Amino acid sequence: MSIPLYKLSASSLLLALLVTESLGQETHEHREHNCSFDGFCQWWSGSPGELYRNKRNPWIQQIEINGRFHYQFGRVQGEDVRGNSFSQNFDEFRRARVSAEIDFLKFFEIEVGANFVDDNRFQAEAPNGLDWGFDSFDSAVISFDLGKAFGSGPFDDIELKFGRMKLDISEEVQTSSNDLLVIERSAITDRLGGDDSRPTGATIEFEKNDWTLILGVFSNEADARFLSDWGDGIFYYGSLEWQPNDSWTLRADHVYAQDRRIDSALGYRHGTAVSVIYESNYWGFSSDFIYGQNALDDERDPLREGNFYGGQITPWVWLLRDRVRLVARYQYARAEETEGIRLSNRYVRAQHFPPETDLDNGFGDENHSFYLGLNWRLCDRNIRLLSGVSHDLLSARTGDVSATTYLFAVRTSF
Repeated sequence: MSIPLYKLSASSLLLALLVTESLGQETHEHREHNCSFDGFCQWWSGSPGELYRNKRNPWIQQIEINGRFHYQFGRVQGEDVRGNSFSQNFDEFRRARVSAEIDFLKFFEIEVGANFVDDNRFQAEAPNGLDWGFDSFDSAVISFDLGKAFGSGPFDDIELKFGRMKLDISEEVQTSSNDLLVIERSAITDRLGGDDSRPTGATIEFEKNDWTLILGVFSNEADARFLSDWGDGIFYYGSLEWQPNDSWTLRADHVYAQDRRIDSALGYRHGTAVSVIYESNYWGFSSDFIYGQNALDDERDPLREGNFYGGQITPWVWLLRDRVRLVARYQYARAEETEGIRLSNRYVRAQHFPPETDLDNGFGDENHSFYLGLNWRLCDRNIRLLSGVSHDLLSARTGDVSATTYLFAVRTSF
């Protein structure tokens, strides 16, 4: 069921050429229409959610509302560990999120974000329905600009944060879903993000010239509805970034949990990511190199313990400057134990037809994943269309899984 990569590449390049040609053959009427659309884009890409701004006000300096709405479609077809074919279509309201940011008392900022859709129709096990309305808090963070308030000493700035926040480990995880060049993060970087990707913690950030150092401590409680308590242990976080110029960024992230249980917010014992990013006006790439250790548990299958390692590299090139971009990605993941890594839940190991499809629950000890896609910016980064094809090869305990996923996504944000 696999599709040769040269066919994926040829198809994507042909589509890119067709898009470029059609853009180059705009009529006068289309240009007039685009002028009005450009006016909308200029407004949409600005600050349409800014409700208040007055830097002279000693109490409240700014109030802003931000949001994002992401929708995507996928089709998976492949062969399970028994060599049987399977296929399934999925559509998903991926994200519907609104957040508010308030700058107050000159040195403080508070951000609270909430998710308003819970679409689990793709999952093989319950709950697998679609629910609109308040689902969960995405973030709840208060920041204090310590350097601005009391002076930063030998540093350029010092900032404190506390609350429910995203665990930024690896470049692919750190990148906002509004800016991702691929439709879904790779399985190995998504794993480092943690089972509960919005833990409660405190961080302190130091900036000095081209360097940024972040140190943090987080609660290891899983599935907190808002802020976690601290009764289930803690884990530590550290990140060191060097950006010598506008093109290159190098960063190392590390997390280490005191608790070895699998049912924790982190979901693994420790993990390290070393990231290298390059970006020019015409092409670039991002890469993550990862090493970690799975958590231990008395009731856990020992086949899912041990160390895991791998990484991803995502090169890209502009086919039409600031408009159409060709993106590729290769991910490799390896584990010491036969079930030490797992495929992402979207969409290879989701529910399939026939229902007897056997994927060994997506566990294995080696995974190759290839992705090739096109991104079309309709309105800078705020309205984007993404299409792509990914191919996964998993070495599972009882056989091999081969699956190809065709993906299309709409990303909007303000």
